[in-house]
Amino acid sequence: MKWSAGELADRFELEPHVLRHWEDKGLLEPARDGAGRRVYVEDDAYRVAVILASKASGMSLDQIRVLVDASADGRRAALKEHLVELDRRQAELERSRHMTEHALECRAHDIATCPGFRSHVADVVEGTRRGLPLSGVRHS
Repeated sequence: MKWSAGELADRFELEPHVLRHWEDKGLLEPARDGAGRRVYVEDDAYRVAVILASKASGMSLDQIRVLVDASADGRRAALKEHLVELDRRQAELERSRHMTEHALECRAHDIATCPGFRSHVADVVEGTRRGLPLSGVRHS
């Protein structure tokens, strides 16, 4: 199977310039036909799928380049770094979910006036603790 830039981009619902950008970043290396036009083959299509899936997981193009370049060092380090970032984002989402559930169930319309929330963050307001862990807020 062979595709032009437009055909392959269309298959993945991308604009062709995205493929050219990824080529500039060292993520794709399409062959060229006799007229110098890019020709993408099946391996390129799988590479595009990897790039899109990796981007969807929050990886940067630099991180993805390390994953798809067999000669690049640091593959394991990049993956471990990404796992740390995913853990951070997951904790952030869990805090956000907890806060939203608390606000939904709280009798106070303004969450800042909710006695449960106020008691949970009183030490931060007073300056005896820093940060704002939002788990453990009781509803009032």
